[in-house]
Amino acid sequence: MLKGLFSNTREKGSFYEQLALSYLKRQGLVFEAQNYYCRYGEIDLIMRDGNKMVFIEVKYRKYKGFGGAVAALSHTKQQRLKRSIYQYLTEHQLHNAEVRVDFVAIEGQNPPNIQWIKSVF
Repeated sequence: MLKGLFSNTREKGSFYEQLALSYLKRQGLVFEAQNYYCRYGEIDLIMRDGNKMVFIEVKYRKYKGFGGAVAALSHTKQQRLKRSIYQYLTEHQLHNAEVRVDFVAIEGQNPPNIQWIKSVF
């Protein structure tokens, strides 16, 4: 169904980020920002869960091979994400904010399986 739907990987990434965003809103999180870019990398979604700032990495994999989407959060990606979060908090003067980092792994199609992992590090 989705084959040929996307002209590039950015479009595909945006589609699955929107899917994750809708899912997280249904779980009660409140949207703050999407695709925050800085010199260290990108934060896919920034949301609030009560008083906590929640920084969310979204990964999609069509197949579960090689560990699937869950295995896509490499050590290097985690380090970039940590630096990007610190940059965001500094830039927005959120020095004492309570923070959580979540991971949304999306696998397969028709329907895709969404796995929300809270507090990945």
